[in-house]
Order: sequence, then C-alpha cells, then structure tokens
Amino acid sequence: MDKTSVIFGNQLDKKTIKAAAKGKAKYVKKFGDDSKKEYHLAATPVKTLSFMGVNNLVLSDKPLKLPENAVIIGNIRMGFGHYRISMAMASAAKALGYEPYWFDLASFDATGSKVIRSQNDLYSLASKISQKSRLFNHFVWEPLNCEGFRKLTYNAKDQKTAELFAPLYRDFPKDIPFVATHAWPSQGAVHAGLTHVVNAIPDNWPMALHLSEGATHVVQTPFAYAGYKRLNGFAKKPLKGMGEGDLYRVGHYVDHELVSNVEKDCELRRKRVEEGKPFRILLSVGGAGAGEKQFLALMDKLLPLAKEGKVSLFLNFGDHLSMLEKLEEKIPGLRKEAKCFFDKYDEFLDYVEKIREGDSDKLVLVENKDIFEAVYSTNALMRVIDLLITKPSELVFYPVPKLFQRHIGGHEVYGGIYGKELGDAFEECPDVKSMNAMLDSILGDKELYLSVLNRVEELKKQGVYDGAYEAVKLAVKGR
Repeated sequence: MDKTSVIFGNQLDKKTIKAAAKGKAKYVKKFGDDSKKEYHLAATPVKTLSFMGVNNLVLSDKPLKLPENAVIIGNIRMGFGHYRISMAMASAAKALGYEPYWFDLASFDATGSKVIRSQNDLYSLASKISQKSRLFNHFVWEPLNCEGFRKLTYNAKDQKTAELFAPLYRDFPKDIPFVATHAWPSQGAVHAGLTHVVNAIPDNWPMALHLSEGATHVVQTPFAYAGYKRLNGFAKKPLKGMGEGDLYRVGHYVDHELVSNVEKDCELRRKRVEEGKPFRILLSVGGAGAGEKQFLALMDKLLPLAKEGKVSLFLNFGDHLSMLEKLEEKIPGLRKEAKCFFDKYDEFLDYVEKIREGDSDKLVLVENKDIFEAVYSTNALMRVIDLLITKPSELVFYPVPKLFQRHIGGHEVYGGIYGKELGDAFEECPDVKSMNAMLDSILGDKELYLSVLNRVEELKKQGVYDGAYEAVKLAVKGR
C-alpha cells in the first residue's frame, strides 16, 4: 500500500521517494526483515489502569481473541505525552462501555518496534542536549521541531518506514476500532488494512509528521484544524488539502475521571483559596527527562514558600529519579523534609484520597519506575492540586489551572499560546525572573487565580474537554 509517492493527492518528487525507500532499506539491514513472520498477541491486565479495564497486548504463541466491544489504543512511549493521551482514550472508551486494549508498538521484539525505539532514543537525547546547549537548541532542535517535521517530505519518508510495522497487526480484525495516539501506530494500522482507524494528533502546531492518510484524523483546537485541513506550510508551494471526512476537531483529549469531576474539584480549589489554605502546586518532570535547569531553578522560589506554609509543593519525578538526585546535590537532606512516595503507588493513591478534602504536607515527592504509575501519578494529583506548573506539552489541554515553563521544542510554543488565549492557563514564562513574577501575582491576587479557575468550569460546560469521548466514537463508527 503506497502512501509515499502521493499524499492527499499531492505528488512527491522522485528524490524524496528514493530517499524514503533508502531509509526503509537501512532499517531492514539493521534490524532484519520480519514482513512474513506470524506475530500473535495476548492480553494481560495493567494493574495501574485496572479501574479503566485496560489490558496490555504482548507477544503470544496463540492468536488473539477479542470481545465484540474491544477498542485498541495504539501508542508508543515518546516522552509521557503519547501515553497520557492513550490513558485518556482508554478511560473514555471504558466510560462509553468499551474494553480498551493497550497496544504499544514500540514494546515488541519486532523490526518495527526496534525502529521506533531507536528513533525515540535519538529524540530523547536531542531533547536533553537542547536544554544544555543554546546553539544546538537555536540552530537544530527548535527549527527541526517547528519546521523540519512540518514538511510533507518528512511524512513521505515516515510512511515508507511504517510499512515495517504492519506484521504486528495481523491478529486484529480489519474493522476493529483503533485509536492511535501517535502517527506511527496509525500508519501501521492503515498499512495493515485496518478500516476503523482514528489518528489522534497531539499539540497545536500542524506538522506533516502527524499525518496518516487512510485514517480519520482528529485534533484538539481550531488552529490545528485549519492548518491540517489546508496542509498549510507543509511545502513551499500550496498543496491540496485534506478531503471530506479526513479531519475532525473533537476537543481536548482528557480522561473521564478528570472531566466528570471538574465541578467538584474546582469547588474544593475555590474553598481552599477562600479559607487561606496552603496553595497546592504540582511540578511534573516530563517523560524525556529534559527541562532540568528549569526544574531546579524553580526550587529557589518554591521551597522557601513551602517551608513557610504558604505553599504545599508536589514534585512528581516520573521515572527519572536522577532528577531528584541532582536536586539533592543542590539541597542536601531534601528527602528528610518531605513526604516521600518512591515506588509506593498504592500508598500514594491512598494519600491523594486523604488530602482531597483534608490537609496536605508542605512537600511531597513522588517517583515510580513503572511507566504507567509514573505517568498516571500526575493525573491523580491534578484533581487535588490548585496549580500545575508544566512545559506547554499535552498537559496544556487538561482541566486544571496551569502555568507554563519555557517550551522544549518549537512545536510546543503554540500550545502555550493556545492555553493562555483559551483562559484556563497562565502564559509561558521564558525565564526564572518572569516565572517568579508570575508566581507572585498568582499567590498574591486571589481574583487573578479565580478567573482562571472559573474558566476551567466554563470550558467544561462547553464540551471543550470531551475530545477523548468523540475520538472513540469516531473509531467505533468508522469511515
């Protein structure tokens, strides 16, 4: 199934087509050709996501048998963002009466999986380097994330490589509802002949990287919709746009547990503010482990406030304990002053329930080696905190007041702009000085904070946070 030569009616040049074929051949030479291998899958429960009924798909000797109400959530780990979107889709599927199956395309011992892992390693390394080298960030990383991934030629090369993913899909019925939270699982599904594929596009900056022709594409924002519909800026010359039924704006991808409790959680936030309780702030480390300087710099501002009882500070290190170790080099004995949950996920969840309407500790540290626990810890904490400090990644779209650190990668810029303009977030702060000034304003001006909190409730009523439900419904319906 050729998806390289022509994309949405746009003919690619011979040089790009040749380079795409060469790229695929390079991966085959490095990782082997398993195109004729019979892969089978089996389902195993995911304990962390048991309340969503999630089963993880792993390799098996026997063919997979799925119930009639199964929905496949196709994903990869690249940072935490795509896993987070996948959790939202699984949660929405469960709420709608379906059984979600977790299909991490990068997790198998197969050629396609090895390709993805090698790509992800490079992405993670470059992301970290970008935070340490201004020259690399300015001349390489920012342009690549903003413009390089935007070009249609990039998608053409990815589509050719994605042909290597198809063997892993052989157990799936062709009409199984399949929601992909990265273009690669979506492209693989299309190449495998699946007919009910939804490609859930992240972020707010349109890039050809995220295209998966043959799938139903969904986006979260009007800006993204207009950009993808026209394929705006994907080539030097104007292109034919996406066709009827190829693209829908569905709203933000958010877990059912968060969406259905927005009013209650905002009511408790408002109550804490009115009663003068310590202001709860969550700072979460991203899945790639980048943003180290920003994270450490914030401690100079936030830790004294926590010691004074003005702030209750939650630090989720995800599965990056090294970040905590670097923080302890700067602040010896930090763990002794904190409530710590290191690989104690059940105890952590009990604590979250305890503080929902009760008091929290001044400083809480969370770390989990398990990827599901590392990601969902932030989701669980979002319901009981007052402000989330994050880079403008996928967390831009969640129904909680947010303050943005400096972006990592040019594609995140427009997420920060969108959150600020939408009104459920404060603006991106590019440096320590602006971040500290913004924190002073939020902590010192109750009306400023409540304006953002009120906006979260308004957007909930408008259905802005219902994107995950709508994506699942489209997958079930099919094209």
